[in-house]
Amino acid sequence: MMQQNTNKIQLNIHKNRAALGNAAAKAVAATIQHLLNHKNEVNMVFAAAPSQNEFLAALIKEYIDWGRVNAFHMDEYIGLEDDSSATFAHYLKTHLFNHVQCKSVHYIQGNTGNVQAECARYSGLLQQHPIDIVCMGIGENSHIAFNDPPVADFKDSATAKVVLLDADCRQQQVNDGCFPTLDDVPTHALTLTVPALLLCQYIFCMVPGERKAKAVYHTFNSPVTEQYPSTALRTHGNVQMFVDVDSAGML
Repeated sequence: MMQQNTNKIQLNIHKNRAALGNAAAKAVAATIQHLLNHKNEVNMVFAAAPSQNEFLAALIKEYIDWGRVNAFHMDEYIGLEDDSSATFAHYLKTHLFNHVQCKSVHYIQGNTGNVQAECARYSGLLQQHPIDIVCMGIGENSHIAFNDPPVADFKDSATAKVVLLDADCRQQQVNDGCFPTLDDVPTHALTLTVPALLLCQYIFCMVPGERKAKAVYHTFNSPVTEQYPSTALRTHGNVQMFVDVDSAGML
């Protein structure tokens, strides 16, 4: 493992996805314990994507007082049935919440007739539970959550909003095996905004795989701009990024 500080992001390079996941899980578990030494509860946001598989598999094996954790997720497709295996809620249940007993779990409801009301509801929950830790990835187009380059706004006044997914983002869902074809991928989603994500105390970013190498490169080397949404992480000051040799290949 190689560690360095680059543009306010602590970069951790690991030999493979498993090593990346184990290291990230230990770092997150230690941070949860640190926070629980000083407060009664910890509020966390989790991403739902195959890039998080190894991290979440390792996290559920760590000793964590989950009964003092309030959990949220950061984005959800609009229009999928609640029981669809393609929803991010289903992913998080399968990989995390069916294995641990959090104090509370709050899902974004994508299958609703009033998406603006859902944005308001979820924003209210996050105001009641200011986020301590965000566990996230980066998209192939450098998106964070579903803030793709065309819709990312580093000064967004909203906490949650409706977004149109760009073609690169939708193609990634096919590349990841989440949908059989591009036509099957929903065109819209609900997402936490970039400022909402950056309000937390700690960000842990897990980004394995060769297809993410270009996005990792832009995160560290391109101007801080909505063209590359992940560059906003350089403005936070307390971000740990975990990559493998494949995703670090262009650094």
